[in-house]
Amino acid sequence: MNTKSIDDVDFEKRHGLLPVIVQDLDTKDIMMLGYATREALDNTLKTGNAFFWSTSRHKLWMKGEDSGNIQQVEKIFLDCDSDALIYLVNSKTPVCHTGNRSCFHNLLKISRKKDTY
Repeated sequence: MNTKSIDDVDFEKRHGLLPVIVQDLDTKDIMMLGYATREALDNTLKTGNAFFWSTSRHKLWMKGEDSGNIQQVEKIFLDCDSDALIYLVNSKTPVCHTGNRSCFHNLLKISRKKDTY
């Protein structure tokens, strides 16, 4: 496993906005998908709390700043292209603004056509 720094992250490829998957450290549940600017990642690295760029409010925010459901980041992984992140968190509180533990709580129906090979 290689160790990287914030200077290795390719913010230019995605116009300054990187996707961030938030995953529970213990259960490995996917909790949410957010986006980080360099400032958001820098704040996360400095404080240990998950920071993101709000694409709807167009501002920097710390997860849980309003709800109190702060997500403490234990590890950060950078993908092989240096343009996507995983925050591994100790998630003791719900992550979703709806009060659900994970933002991924809606099942999408799959209707497959029969293969005709």
